Amino acid sequence: MSLESRLDQIMEEIPYGELFLINKPYQWTSFDVVRKVRNTLKIKKVGHAGTLDPLATGLLIVCAGKMTKQIDTFMGQEKEYTGTFVIGATTDSFDLEQPILPVADPSGINLEQVLLAVRQLTGIIQQVPPTHSAIKVDGKRVYESARKGISVKMDPREVTVSEFEITRFENAEIDFRIVCSKGTYIRSLARDLGEILGVGAYMSALCRTRIGDNFLEKSWELDELIEEIKSRSHEDL
Repeated sequence: MSLESRLDQIMEEIPYGELFLINKPYQWTSFDVVRKVRNTLKIKKVGHAGTLDPLATGLLIVCAGKMTKQIDTFMGQEKEYTGTFVIGATTDSFDLEQPILPVADPSGINLEQVLLAVRQLTGIIQQVPPTHSAIKVDGKRVYESARKGISVKMDPREVTVSEFEITRFENAEIDFRIVCSKGTYIRSLARDLGEILGVGAYMSALCRTRIGDNFLEKSWELDELIEEIKSRSHEDL
């Protein structure tokens, strides 16, 4: 019996379930990570608990086997992010996926103005998701329409930004730490911050550091996890 066939048999005999905390690599989609784990485990039931954009890094929870039943629970938990906004320009996606478009000279913006704007974006707020997102409208992902130049009306949604801390403000760059509810788009916060300040803004970096009680510090680097799974599979066999 081949190694793959024997592993499939073990997974059928044992009610397997596992949760993996993974530091998603830059430029990988969340599904890329899921597919890599699924192919290594050689089981079909693998999914993630909350998408990270390809240009973001940080904590991605991947559930396998019977743990996939817990995905909705993890998705509903509070999230924490760190990253950088750049003011004075914007992009159609409000991150670096699309070309940077100058808006206005940000040199007159000071920290006090930034903090006042942040207060308006803290608490329970109404937020319009970005058109370059995976939300479905009329059965289609809105980013697919956006990439074709088709305008899609996005309705505002209630989200909670419980903490919005500015950790550095220098040369039009704003470093932040944000704690927020499910459904909050950090790119939309960049857009809204830029609109309040009147100079535009986009997100140049994003890292998810926490989901509920699960922390990035306890996560696997993807390559290391894959090697661990392969090693463990050989030991079981």
